[in-house]
Amino acid sequence: MAQGSYRQFCPVAMAAEILCTRWTVVLLREMVAGSTRFNELRRGVPRMSPALLSQRLKDLEASGIVRRDALPGEPDVFEYRLTQAGKDLESLIDAFGRWGQRWVSTDLSLQQLDASLLMWDMRRNLDPRPMSRPKSVIHFRYPEQAPADRSWWLLVEPETPVDLCSVDPGFDVDLYVSTDLRTMTAIWMGHDTVRQALGEERMLLTGDKVLASDMQAWLGLSPFAKTASMVGA
Repeated sequence: MAQGSYRQFCPVAMAAEILCTRWTVVLLREMVAGSTRFNELRRGVPRMSPALLSQRLKDLEASGIVRRDALPGEPDVFEYRLTQAGKDLESLIDAFGRWGQRWVSTDLSLQQLDASLLMWDMRRNLDPRPMSRPKSVIHFRYPEQAPADRSWWLLVEPETPVDLCSVDPGFDVDLYVSTDLRTMTAIWMGHDTVRQALGEERMLLTGDKVLASDMQAWLGLSPFAKTASMVGA
């Protein structure tokens, strides 16, 4: 029996032994959201060390929750995908997120700011359909952040995944978004809106007027944002 075992036959205890190790549920959240390669997973859990990420993937594979598939023609490159047992955890991950959004205080959540994670999540949920341009380049700038976290670029083209750059990709920018990280995180989480941030001069939009006016529509929000609007209803 593994060290730290609850030594109980109860299914809750048995499941907790697998799922309640540090970072495991957060890693599963990233896999449920669609990340499959090691570097993609690292971007979704930026504060998790590569060594621990590798260990957790091995643990989940040994437990039958994750499988590792080699990519044809790409030696030493693997994709990590949820097995049926892993897919059955999607409702649990969703319940975790909705509970946290509903019952963890907004102020406490917004003390845990992370520009890299925010931009990675925004990239994933951005909706290009309201954008009229064949290609849009959007530069987000958080002036109060350290240089490494200050500037981010989203490259949006139809029928292709949105690309995220932390180094200037060299394309003409269609829209500049300047705001503080707390405001942008609050908007993403559904606790704030673009209109309110603009009205209170916490956000400045410069460039294409159509992109600017439609920002709330194409931005997309956290999948748990609707839960925020239920609090206090």
